[in-house]
Amino acid sequence: MGKWQTKEQLVDLLCNLVSIPSITGSPAEKQVPGYLVEQLSSLPYFQAHPDHVRANPTEDDRHFVTALVKKEGVRDTVILVSHFDVVDVEDYGEWRKHAFDPKALTPLFHANATDMPAAVQEDLNSGNWLFGRGTMDMKCGLALHMSMIERACEGEFEGNILLLTVPDEEVNSVGMRAAVPALLALAEEFDLNYKTVLNSEPMFTRFPGDHNKYLYTGSIGKVLPGFLCYGKETHVGEPFAGLNGNLMASQITCALELNTSFCEVVEGEISPPPTNLIQKDLKKEYSVQIPHRAVTLFNLFLLEKKMEDIVEPLLQTARQVADQISQSYARQASLFAKTAPFTPRDLSIRVMSYEELHAYAVKTYGEERLSQLQAEAVANRGDKDDRDMTIELVDQLAILCKELSPMIILFFAPPFYPAVSSRRHPLIQRTTAEMEAYAAEQHQVTLLQQNYFGGISDLSYAGLQYPAASMQPLVANMPLWDQGYSIPLQALEAFDVPVMNLGPVGRDAHQWTERLDVDYAFDTLRDMLPRCIHSLLK
Repeated sequence: MGKWQTKEQLVDLLCNLVSIPSITGSPAEKQVPGYLVEQLSSLPYFQAHPDHVRANPTEDDRHFVTALVKKEGVRDTVILVSHFDVVDVEDYGEWRKHAFDPKALTPLFHANATDMPAAVQEDLNSGNWLFGRGTMDMKCGLALHMSMIERACEGEFEGNILLLTVPDEEVNSVGMRAAVPALLALAEEFDLNYKTVLNSEPMFTRFPGDHNKYLYTGSIGKVLPGFLCYGKETHVGEPFAGLNGNLMASQITCALELNTSFCEVVEGEISPPPTNLIQKDLKKEYSVQIPHRAVTLFNLFLLEKKMEDIVEPLLQTARQVADQISQSYARQASLFAKTAPFTPRDLSIRVMSYEELHAYAVKTYGEERLSQLQAEAVANRGDKDDRDMTIELVDQLAILCKELSPMIILFFAPPFYPAVSSRRHPLIQRTTAEMEAYAAEQHQVTLLQQNYFGGISDLSYAGLQYPAASMQPLVANMPLWDQGYSIPLQALEAFDVPVMNLGPVGRDAHQWTERLDVDYAFDTLRDMLPRCIHSLLK
């Protein structure tokens, strides 16, 4: 019967995985690889081939797990990719102590059904749903992949199966970025030909109330553009003598928030518009000096645009905002001057990229001065995350070049997810068609093919749509590149494996009502996944 083949066994495995509170960056996240290696090593195949299951280190002392089931003389290999980290559970409130215990939390939600949101009540009444952090995103996918590995150990598939499960997908994808060079090394060590990277992230709704079921042939990209706004300091009693950085940042936020001109449409699929993730001034303490430096950062999704197609529209938006601020300043100053002995000054705001600011600083102050400035900032990083560290590097450079102010500086912060789509790959087209037909015939399920998984995933690192050189506008404008963050662009270019995502049905990822449709996951999908793997290995 095996360890992870029946519905009951898979529910138990999922609950065991969820019980490890592997919040990204927490000590518990580091416990998962050991548990997985222990569980996989109990299978007879890995007892005979102990070097085929490994906990591989990342640059920050976390680990990703690889487990290879290899057939003698066979090269074709399907990679099953998943992540085992989860987001935090602060949103659970009074239910927080049960967030990692689905078998306790689910009955509690049933008992308190009338207090639940309407959509949750509907699912509680109509189906077999399991609640808890990670049930949907995405320890169900990992559990199913372990089930597939066990079946591979029994010789079910015509080719090789490589399980890859990683930490840190929810923040910076440290695990997957480290895994790509390791996958290339494994291919050389075991003479593997990678056919597909198959993910089992849960389906994401495209709109409220969406009950469609999807199969994905790619994953959406994401970039994090930021604008450091450097105005001019002044006392609050003389506001027209300065320029408030908060005003500048807020105007950029208004211009970019939900700005549909930044959306892309590819074959009827549209990327969500940009939205703000961070906005703050950079004063360290309260005073009656205006906050003359502020920053604002945005989530910007990508489908097919190159980085060079992103930079200029962002700069153009900042230029328009700069003109609007200057015009507004002139109007208000003119009104104020009617009742005060005050001569309004001309206000001109410079807009530039980080690359341009850096070039100016090198020319004006020298490479040695800049290297020292950046080294000191990195050495004093403390507990700053990648976003805060990026802002610090831009801020220090802006302060050094304050003679250019007032100015708006465009930069990019981590993480960066390249968009990936295999919709035109013959193998993916054939397998997609077969799975759509199989789901309809065997399970009366309509699978709708989507070009891009909208939830952001580690599939982004399965290759590059464009040559690595096309990433230069990103690299040149990301201060943290090679100073704590980078992407193995050459390895991604060499890897270049088609992708698919076939996953479970869930609801409310990253919310306290996160839940999994158990029947679909461990009945329907448990049957469809091996069929998909067979098709990919034909």
